[in-house]
Amino acid sequence: MATVPTRPLVMGVLNVTPDSFYDGGRYLAPDDAIEHGLAMVAEGVDIVDVGGESSRPGASPVAEDEELARVVPVVEALAPAVRVSVDTVKPSVAVAAVAAGATLINDVAGTLWPVAAELGVGWVAMHRQGSAADMQRSPRYDDVVAQVHAALLAMAARAGAAGVEEIWFDPGIGFGKTVEHNLSLLAHVAELADAAHTLGHTVLIGTSRKRFLGALGGASLPVEDRLEGSLATATFALVHGADMVRVHDVAPSVLAASLVAERPAA
Repeated sequence: MATVPTRPLVMGVLNVTPDSFYDGGRYLAPDDAIEHGLAMVAEGVDIVDVGGESSRPGASPVAEDEELARVVPVVEALAPAVRVSVDTVKPSVAVAAVAAGATLINDVAGTLWPVAAELGVGWVAMHRQGSAADMQRSPRYDDVVAQVHAALLAMAARAGAAGVEEIWFDPGIGFGKTVEHNLSLLAHVAELADAAHTLGHTVLIGTSRKRFLGALGGASLPVEDRLEGSLATATFALVHGADMVRVHDVAPSVLAASLVAERPAA
């Protein structure tokens, strides 16, 4: 059983990809990715999440060899400086990244708990309806909050029984959800946090720059103009019990997390 963090944490996104929805292509070269990762460390990030395959809606799969070539050198370079997670759905990539120094598997498919158990590392159990290719075509739920929370609890039970000690619940904002689904899940973060903490687990929320933020307020904001929404939703999640937020904009998110940590007791 993992220890629940005593302060809110910030995970920085590092996409070593040409096609991620916000920063695709910026850090595809290993040297650029490493430089950006170290810059996030200087800004106070707690974990750098390295991914070599985009999980955005409609993204195409990446060959195993290509993903390994993108991810492993970056993980290896950053691991001495900061905790590193690997964002992958491939067992082979997870194994190689852990060998290179990663200690957390961020698993959008929710299937890599056996790998985490075998390697003795942490695991993010994320909920996703469908695959990257089809998850946003027509997502439907009878009760999105109840169904997502139940799915996460079931995933955690399997992983815990297999021996995974550090388990993070991620409701998968934007992964097979409508705007209304995303807002409902955010509104009930406190319930998810209570359930996770009762079991000794933790909650990770990722809203950064996502499409639903651009659809709020009757506007259609491009990804470049979603910082305010990203910070607002991340801060809301942390205030209501989330233990970590996954973000593209590290410096302002670290400041927000520090302000939440310093809030007076009720």
